[in-house]
Amino acid sequence: MLPSDLLIHRFTGEELTPKRLGLDAANQAIAAELIEVFQAAQGNTRGFLTRQLQDLEGEETDYRIKRGLAHLLMADAFSTFETVSPLDPGALRQRLFALAAQRSPSHLATQATLAHLSTTLTQELGREVLAAQIQTGLYADLAENQILTAFESPTPAALLHRYNLSQVQGVFYRASQVTINAHRNDPGEYKLLFRYLKLFGLMTYIEGDADHGFTLTIDGPTSLFKPNTHYGVKLAMMLPALLHVTKWNLVATLQQKDAYSGQARVGRFSLNSNCDLVTHYPPGKTYDSMLEAGFVERWAKAKTEWQLEREVDLIPIPGSVMIPDFRLVHPDGRTFLLEIVGYWRPEYLKKKFSQVRQADRDDLILAISERLNLEKAGVNFRDTPARLVWFKDQLLPKAVLAVLD
Repeated sequence: MLPSDLLIHRFTGEELTPKRLGLDAANQAIAAELIEVFQAAQGNTRGFLTRQLQDLEGEETDYRIKRGLAHLLMADAFSTFETVSPLDPGALRQRLFALAAQRSPSHLATQATLAHLSTTLTQELGREVLAAQIQTGLYADLAENQILTAFESPTPAALLHRYNLSQVQGVFYRASQVTINAHRNDPGEYKLLFRYLKLFGLMTYIEGDADHGFTLTIDGPTSLFKPNTHYGVKLAMMLPALLHVTKWNLVATLQQKDAYSGQARVGRFSLNSNCDLVTHYPPGKTYDSMLEAGFVERWAKAKTEWQLEREVDLIPIPGSVMIPDFRLVHPDGRTFLLEIVGYWRPEYLKKKFSQVRQADRDDLILAISERLNLEKAGVNFRDTPARLVWFKDQLLPKAVLAVLD
C-alpha cells in the first residue's frame, strides 16, 4: 500500500475521489520504465536503486505518481532486499573496532587491520573473505546498504492495477465507519470475506443471512478513542478481500483535516462491485492464524477416522455471523464444529463467548489457549453449551479427539 504522503485524493463537496491511472500506452510506458530500473538494479544496494529512481523522476510534475509506483515495487511482493556480509554486521564491527583500537590511527594501520581480520575470518569460516567484503559488510545492515537480491517483475498493467487499488485503500486510513451491503452472492464468497475480517481483527457488526445478503458495519480507525494507524492499515487490507465478492456496495464516512484551515472535516467515499479494481489476494482459503495452519498439518498425520474439513456453514446470530474454523466429520455421520480461540483482546473474547451462547449448538468444540486470562477479561466460560479443549502453545489432534468420544 501507499503511505499518506503519496496518496492523491480530491474532494468534490464532501465526496472524496482517489487518483486512478488509466491503462493507456503512456501510463504503461511509465510503469515499464520503472520496472526496467528495478530489473537492472538487481545485485546493487537499495541506496543505488533510490538514486536511480530519483534521476528518473527528474523535475517532472508527475513525480508523485512515479514515486508511488516505485514504492509499490519496493515492497516485499516484488523486491527482496537482504543484508549481505561475511559476518553479522554488528559482530563484524565489534571485531574490527577491537583490532583497530590496538593500533595508532593511519591509512596503513587500517589496511593492516583489514588484512588481519580477512585472514582470521577466512580460517574461521572455511572460505575466502576479502578485505573489500569486510568494508562492504561493515554497515550492510543499514537499509540503504541492503542488496536487491531478487525482483519479481509484474507486468506494467498489473503494476497500474496495484497502484489504483492502493490509492483507494488509502481512503480507509482516515475512516470513522464503513458500511458494506453485499447481496445475491455465492456463500463461499461471504465466508472468505468474513475470514479476512477476522484475520485483520476488524470490529464488525453483521446483519442478514446468506439467502438475503449481509450488511456489515465496520468501525474505522478514527472512531477509536485514539486514532490508530495500524488499525487503519488493517481496514485498508480488507478491500482486496471484498473484491472477491461479486455484488456489493460500500460507503465510508471519513474524518479529515482541512488542508488550509486545519479544522476537522467530514468526508464521504462510495464504491461498488463495478469499480474495475483488481485484487491481488488469492481466491482460495485463508487461515486465520499460524495456529490453525499448524493444526491442519498435525491432523493430516493423526491416525483417526475423523476427517477435518475447512468448508463450514455460516451460523447466523443476532448482530453477527459465526464461522467455525473447521468441521469434523466421522464416517458414521457424526459431525462437530471446531473453533480455535487463540490470543485476542478482552472485547473479542467477550463477544466470542456471547456468540457461542447465542448459537446454542451442542455440536460445537471450543479450543482455548491457556494463555488467555478469561476471568480477568470478564468471560464466564463455564456457562457455555460447547465442549472445551485447553491447549498451551500448540493445539494437538489428540486433545480434540478426546472430547469427541
